Amino acid sequence: MRILIAHEAPAGGGGVESYLAAIMPALRARGHQVAFFCADARSGQGPTRLDAGSDVFSGGDAGLAAALERVAHWSPDVCFSHNMGPLEADEGLIAIAPVVKMMHGYFGTCISGLKSHAFPAVRPCAREFGPACLGLYFPRRCGQLRPLLMVEQFGWARRQRRLFDRYAHVIVASRHMATEYARHGVPVERLATVPLFATVDRAADARPLPAVPTVLFLGRMTNLKGGDVLIEAMARACRRSGVPMRLELAGSGPAEASWRALAADPALTVTFHGWVTGDERVHRLRSASVLAVPSLWPEPFGLVGLEAGAHGVPAVAFDVGGISEWLREGVNGRLVREVGSPVALADALTELLGSPEQMARLEQGALRVASELSLEAHMESLDTVLRRAAAPMRTVA
Repeated sequence: MRILIAHEAPAGGGGVESYLAAIMPALRARGHQVAFFCADARSGQGPTRLDAGSDVFSGGDAGLAAALERVAHWSPDVCFSHNMGPLEADEGLIAIAPVVKMMHGYFGTCISGLKSHAFPAVRPCAREFGPACLGLYFPRRCGQLRPLLMVEQFGWARRQRRLFDRYAHVIVASRHMATEYARHGVPVERLATVPLFATVDRAADARPLPAVPTVLFLGRMTNLKGGDVLIEAMARACRRSGVPMRLELAGSGPAEASWRALAADPALTVTFHGWVTGDERVHRLRSASVLAVPSLWPEPFGLVGLEAGAHGVPAVAFDVGGISEWLREGVNGRLVREVGSPVALADALTELLGSPEQMARLEQGALRVASELSLEAHMESLDTVLRRAAAPMRTVA
């Protein structure tokens, strides 16, 4: 097949760019011709992640209309679209070929895309997107306190939702997200759940375990990520167990200052590492006893936990969003049902870190689950969806 990959920009350090960098060569290895379309020419920090063999059509070169005209001349069998701020790009692609849309977030189902309330406390939102959301946006702190931005985001989300009927298929990474998009009008026969993947570290069995039990947080430091709850839980765990434990936080963000203040608790040994990438990121993962994912918002998937599992590191997380797609209670970690409770999180961490036998079993389970959710398994499911979407077009031709 001739497959066009579509995304906002050709480069950047985000998770979508990393995903595309992995699947594009995998699609070629399956015998497909692959080209890339970007709505503009923005680039993030770091090198372009596309391989040099790609045909690239950029709206930033000669304008969106000209780029779409070049795409039409290339004549794709199917378009595989990802994050796309300018929705006229998706609308233009739909006029050329069947479009399979992968929803990496709550696009078209929430004004802010966060699918959570911040007041009186951070909690997932179960409301269906619609005009009533405008009345709750400020009282429940659903996003930034900027009226014009709220109106703009509402209009964009409504326009995105209207496209649901025009996509050949919608792909999501978790059953949670499939439920979300089904109740927002995507027919189940055009909705596919294709879990994300991680590359297993074959040397993970031989990783040296830390002498001091170490809990790692890895991600953006915002209130939605629950770092404050984790810090309180760790303080409780340290006081209760009487055993030295270490908490390491890698990342940065607007909540960092308040988290540092909480971490001054004398019961804690805490290190802030800032953003870590590449070899340092791998080192932090391999040096941890357990990964904590204390997210309070409904993570669409929570790939960081699967990434940790690929290094033999089990996880402890609140049961929100798509976390349970990869975190299986008692298999590769602990799933805490009482979302937002530092007491429940402390209980899970204390029990786990205090049991070498349980840790050893969960480490093997982490590797096993990561092996199951592999790139190969992802590509098999993805290939099936793309072929199904392209089939009507090829039949007519």
